[in-house]
Amino acid sequence: MFRETLSKRGVRVVTGLGKYFRQADKNRNGLLPKTAFKEALKVFHLEMPEEDFESLWLILDDNKSNKVDYGEFTHAVFGEMNEYRKAFVRKVSFAYMKLDFNKTGSVPMVDIRKCYCAK
Repeated sequence: MFRETLSKRGVRVVTGLGKYFRQADKNRNGLLPKTAFKEALKVFHLEMPEEDFESLWLILDDNKSNKVDYGEFTHAVFGEMNEYRKAFVRKVSFAYMKLDFNKTGSVPMVDIRKCYCAK
């Protein structure tokens, strides 16, 4: 049921949820507690009966940490990526690593200009 609702709403909801998760993740550990996860679903109009939410939570919090990882959430909803998408992600990751000279996790425009010429 939840999967169908998300797939009908499309990529914008999923990317919006990702952005919301990152903003709600105050300590930057990639995890959200149950209350914050429930609030995120509410913000994106993905509410469900409490019984369904508890079932979803049991699936997502399989290690019983009382927190959910956004990557695990998307994997649970959408399943494994197909080989084409995996290859594309590997290529993008490789390109990003080449651009991130200082290994900081962000790439300033100055560094991009060093590697890329649009002429």
